[in-house]
Amino acid sequence: MVTEIKDLTHPVDAAAVLRLLPHRPRLLALGEPTHGEGTLLDLRNELFRQLVEQEGYRTIALESDCLAGLVVDDYVTADAPDLGLDDVMERGFSHEWGAFPANRELVRWMRAYNEGRPTHDRLRFAGVDGPLEITGAASPRLVLTALHGYLSARLDAHLLPCTAEVLDSLLGADDRWTEPAAMMDPARSVGRSAGARELRLLADDLAALLDAQAPHLVRTSSPDEWDRARLYGRTAAGLLRYHFWMADTGPGRMTWLLGVRDSMIAANLLAVGDRGPTLVNAQNGHLQRGRSTMRMWDHPLLEWWGAGALVSTRLGAEYGYLATALGTIQHQGVDAPPSDTVEGLLSALGEDTCVLDAPRLAELLGETPLAARVSPWFGYAPLDPAHLAEADGIVFVKDVRQEQAPGRTSGWPRHSG
Repeated sequence: MVTEIKDLTHPVDAAAVLRLLPHRPRLLALGEPTHGEGTLLDLRNELFRQLVEQEGYRTIALESDCLAGLVVDDYVTADAPDLGLDDVMERGFSHEWGAFPANRELVRWMRAYNEGRPTHDRLRFAGVDGPLEITGAASPRLVLTALHGYLSARLDAHLLPCTAEVLDSLLGADDRWTEPAAMMDPARSVGRSAGARELRLLADDLAALLDAQAPHLVRTSSPDEWDRARLYGRTAAGLLRYHFWMADTGPGRMTWLLGVRDSMIAANLLAVGDRGPTLVNAQNGHLQRGRSTMRMWDHPLLEWWGAGALVSTRLGAEYGYLATALGTIQHQGVDAPPSDTVEGLLSALGEDTCVLDAPRLAELLGETPLAARVSPWFGYAPLDPAHLAEADGIVFVKDVRQEQAPGRTSGWPRHSG
């Protein structure tokens, strides 16, 4: 069996990856089973560099706050020449991921790549996650006021559903929205107050006005202004929906929260993909085509459709997905995998890194019983063998080396992927 599997392996490079696909997809996603490990991020950087330089991809999207990511995009496109790299890494990433050296190197390289390039050929950056953390969600103030300001600058005042003063009054103090205790105690959430319900209606009307006036707005805006207005509209609706479900006391609360988050990621991915070939890096559980699952605190197993499943349903073959599997993370207590797991079979190949055709591997394995690997560390989600054939490829890394990188390894509890 090892010999037959070894025949499916290729070096991890752009040419080998694209040979696994019928054509270059509009969105090409690289999943990871854990966050923040330098070995995986360095491999991502090199693969993405090749795909940009050789295959024409022009946006790199990461599982990070979509609003904070605007700071990074301004920096790499030199639209904010006075920003320093330290400031960008501090302000431009959520989950403290700006502290990871490989993310810093990615941003530095993107800016260098863009030097001297015309606007239409510049490499862009996007965060595609909502402005969410494990302890809660941001206030919708920034996005609602930004969207209202954009519309009021271009449309007659009588068309807007409310004034800026009304919006400010309904929003109230931001710390009402960001209350950390609300994640564990729905009674501490403001999401189902009368004001929050009215804000949901106003956000819907502002987004509807954005759509209804699109011909005029596009003519009176730069492409970036129009894209950002649409981002504000999507994020306002998503945040208010997230806060609404944070205040829920029913058994579907956490499933709703997880689903809303991935719906926001999916909407951002589709919008970013509209502007051209895009590379995506996020957790396997967000990007896989199959149903996502998670065990969280004292909840039973949670199941929902992740962003990859949603995007794949819309794009079909225009969405490509590579799952990453790994052998060991010794510094986190993840030792050699059992031989009857996907990771165990791949470890036996003797390759430090490789990429394999996932559907062909699943076909080769046939009825071979495979066990689901169990991780002793919450920050790593092994590959679920049931999802093997749903990926276009498997990137395998035998050993993840320890690096001294500040920041935490994961902003969310573990997915299974």
